[in-house]
Amino acid sequence: MKIARFVADGRLHEGILNADDRLQIAGSKTYAQDAVTWLPAITPSKSIGLALNYKDHAAELKLDLPSFPILFNKNPSTFIGHKGQIVAPPNIQYMHYENELVAVIGRRARKVKAADAYDYVMGYTIGNDVTIRDFVTNFYRPPVKAKGFDTFGPVGPYIVTADEIANPDNLNLRTYVNGVLKQQGNTRDFIYTIPVLIEYISDFMTLEPGDTIWTGTPQGISHIHPGYQLRLEIDGIGALENTVVND
Repeated sequence: MKIARFVADGRLHEGILNADDRLQIAGSKTYAQDAVTWLPAITPSKSIGLALNYKDHAAELKLDLPSFPILFNKNPSTFIGHKGQIVAPPNIQYMHYENELVAVIGRRARKVKAADAYDYVMGYTIGNDVTIRDFVTNFYRPPVKAKGFDTFGPVGPYIVTADEIANPDNLNLRTYVNGVLKQQGNTRDFIYTIPVLIEYISDFMTLEPGDTIWTGTPQGISHIHPGYQLRLEIDGIGALENTVVND
């Protein structure tokens, strides 16, 4: 099932994508996808990001591989929905996208073992962890400013329930910039798998239903400018599209 949040007829709705590719709410009323304002697919109490989780991405940044997961908080004020606008701050040198599989927690998780971790995942969505490289000098320092600007967390368009994703550790990711393929990878190249991350995080922090884990991005980042069109795809989930605009 694909679950979406959106505004239509002046009201906030949660609905599903039906067999006709229309958004359907309770009572069977449906909306065309291009007739709604998309909201972030999820509004978690907290979102945990992973600074590096693909060897090829570490290599393109000329960084050593981390010996443990390097975590940071992705702030709720960064979240925007499908078709929303990413606002580029002025006077920056290197701003880029990061296509990421986002795991959505389905029930309270504390001290979870990796072998049981998938039982705690409700579903998956696509996240764009927009980053300004100017403000990243060492990945052991939390990249609060680099990744924390308002609108720097497009997420959606849907949450796809876990029963529809046979193997989250073997999903292709692709990023198109102005229609040109710029980034591609596969989650089988994770340094730390989703179960390992859930075990690591839940050992010291309680994960609540709706919390999200952003699992990192593969190589292929590039500088983006106002006016650029972004399309992030993950197999089985869909495509997240956003436009970059001036502040």
